[in-house]
Amino acid sequence: MPLYKKLVRDKIPQIIESKGETCVFEILDNDNYVIELRKKLDEEIIEYMKAGNLEEATEELADVLEVIHAYAAVHGVSIEGAETKRIKKAAERGGFAKRVFLVEVVD
Repeated sequence: MPLYKKLVRDKIPQIIESKGETCVFEILDNDNYVIELRKKLDEEIIEYMKAGNLEEATEELADVLEVIHAYAAVHGVSIEGAETKRIKKAAERGGFAKRVFLVEVVD
């Protein structure tokens, strides 16, 4: 029986059990949940970076967004609130669309 010890999506235990398998899981307290969300975000970003094609990359970006939504909820921030801040920062400082790569600042 594989040992996972990682945060999974809410319906994963039911999906496993629907296949006739048994799993052991626990519900994390808030502090451990935040720790595991960080690990999950790292995992999903690594999977995105390893994606071999556009479909895989899109799938992994969706997973990254799901973790971002969870982070927002745990911190009491709405996605709309975060988006409003993103838009404000983009208006003030720009985004990344122009691909600007800062090499050096000379005094």
